Amino acid sequence: MSIHDIIEGKKQWRAHMARVKALPPDYQIVYKEMQRYLFKVGPTDLSDGPLLPGIVDFFEEGVAAGKGVLELVGEDVAAFCDGLIKDSRTYADVYQESLGAKLGAKPGARPSTRSGAKPGAAEK
Repeated sequence: MSIHDIIEGKKQWRAHMARVKALPPDYQIVYKEMQRYLFKVGPTDLSDGPLLPGIVDFFEEGVAAGKGVLELVGEDVAAFCDGLIKDSRTYADVYQESLGAKLGAKPGARPSTRSGAKPGAAEK
């Protein structure tokens, strides 16, 4: 990543946040909570992907239609966010895969539970 890429990324982020600040206060609050949630559990390509700008587009359309923010996303904002990222690769997925690799498991397999049986032992 060159210095030019970093500067360009900052310009894009500032323009994005200017769009957020132009939203009504209730939309801004919900957006910031969604952003905080998505940065914790969200997809690995969140910072450079289309998700956050897409949310702002969606909110701008809601404002233009005269709808309240909770009419758009519902009462459970976290569930709405989960629906947006349901098919995306998340940091939790990366972590689970790294644990599986450390334990010698196949990709996509979950680590065994503490049932007392040795991992990999066949059930009789």
